[in-house]
Amino acid sequence: MENTIIKKLVILGGGTAGWMTAAMMARSLAGTVDITLVESDQIGTVGVGEATIPPILNFNRALGLDEAEFLRATNGTIKLGIQFENWSRRGESYMHAFGNVGKNFPFCDFHHFWLRSRASGHSDSYWDFSLNYQAAKQNKFAHLANIPNTNLPGLSYAYHFDAGLYAQYLRRYSESKGVKRVEGKVCDVRRNHHSGHVENLVLENGQVVEGDLFVDCSGFVGLLIDNAVGSDYESWSQWLPCDRAMAVPSESAGSIPPYTRSIAHACGWQWQIPLQHRTGKGLVYSSSHWSDEQAREVLLGNLPGKPLAEPRVIPFRTGHRREQWKKNVVSLGLASGFLEPLESTSIHLVQSGATRLVKCFPHRGIRAEEVAEFNRQSRVEMERIRDFIILHYKANQRRDSDFWRHCESMDVPESLQHKIELFRATGKVFRDYDDLFTEVAWQQVLIGQGVLPEDHHVIADGLSDAQLDDLLQSLKTLIQGSVRQLPTHEEFLSSLLAAGTK
Repeated sequence: MENTIIKKLVILGGGTAGWMTAAMMARSLAGTVDITLVESDQIGTVGVGEATIPPILNFNRALGLDEAEFLRATNGTIKLGIQFENWSRRGESYMHAFGNVGKNFPFCDFHHFWLRSRASGHSDSYWDFSLNYQAAKQNKFAHLANIPNTNLPGLSYAYHFDAGLYAQYLRRYSESKGVKRVEGKVCDVRRNHHSGHVENLVLENGQVVEGDLFVDCSGFVGLLIDNAVGSDYESWSQWLPCDRAMAVPSESAGSIPPYTRSIAHACGWQWQIPLQHRTGKGLVYSSSHWSDEQAREVLLGNLPGKPLAEPRVIPFRTGHRREQWKKNVVSLGLASGFLEPLESTSIHLVQSGATRLVKCFPHRGIRAEEVAEFNRQSRVEMERIRDFIILHYKANQRRDSDFWRHCESMDVPESLQHKIELFRATGKVFRDYDDLFTEVAWQQVLIGQGVLPEDHHVIADGLSDAQLDDLLQSLKTLIQGSVRQLPTHEEFLSSLLAAGTK
């Protein structure tokens, strides 16, 4: 492939994806590559990715960001998990809580001991043994690395924040690290006639921005990855039937719960994300089952507070670019593909993609082997997350609408079908090494959606009935006692933000 030494990196598009990428590149490649970001104030961003998952802490730490400053700048709050309401059946709920559940055992996950207890007639909820769940439902949080005087881990957390403010925050960070921002709208993309590589971007004001490697963060339009180098898009709409979202901010409903809510409706689901200054709300739905007006009525009829703007419609198509890196264009964010925000993976995919680009960054020219490995990792990551999201739709027990009946009866990828059948028969679930979601995450969604195993691991029979009862009771006592000592979420935020101003 091209042997041009990469000296000029151009990022097209700002927003969360563009500035996260710029910040990561500036932090990692300082002094070796000139970085330019091109964005236009005339072009808005989607900006609804306001909920994250725990790896965001690693991203912020890699940049050297101060947590108090970050939360203050983005109106951020703490997130301990996602509560799913009406997904299995109407009126029922469960939580995909971060962190561990119960106690780790060699070669046998804790839920097998819970399954054995349940088969014996005990009625404890699986989430009685989740520290994160208990803290979330009691509106508690503190930095708890482990439960004192035990070998049990503490709270695992992520953030809710205003995506627009986060982009502005990272812009200031990136520019302080030498990233050059160019304001302007692209009117032409010039490519090398021989190689097909992008050589420069021509802006409406006549300015020409040259680069050796381009990162496309232009959103759904995919100005470079699609229009310029022509990477095909693979649709996954046969498994993920929703194709539209409607977003609106609303006034805060008072307390700030440290978890995201996902509330299933007749033809889709609604998110609720609590920030310091407002609540982010939106509805993901199928246009084959609901009109925009029907969706608007459902969304506005289920707000926790007064709407602060008019709802805006965001059409989308779930799927991914078959080649997220093609020629000298790397696509990140919405330009690379889209998986609905059910498990808060949109911002994470930007993070992982930018990290992958740093690891695969070309030195003495773009090499086919490196591009192929980048694309392989990107594809596998997307497919793993895709299966996890499809699980929520497939494993429903609702019969109240054509939408849910279709989801329950649809064929799913073989990789997911195998996981469901194995868990239902044996209670076992295995995480691939490159799967974003842990075994505990899969267990919570499978159990929460009503996929209950017919058996448990033989190791769980190694305890006597009395030992098993003592184990479960001791864990509940430890968790409940630990949660009682925690401050409320609001108290934690007030203390942290006040300390950050001193």
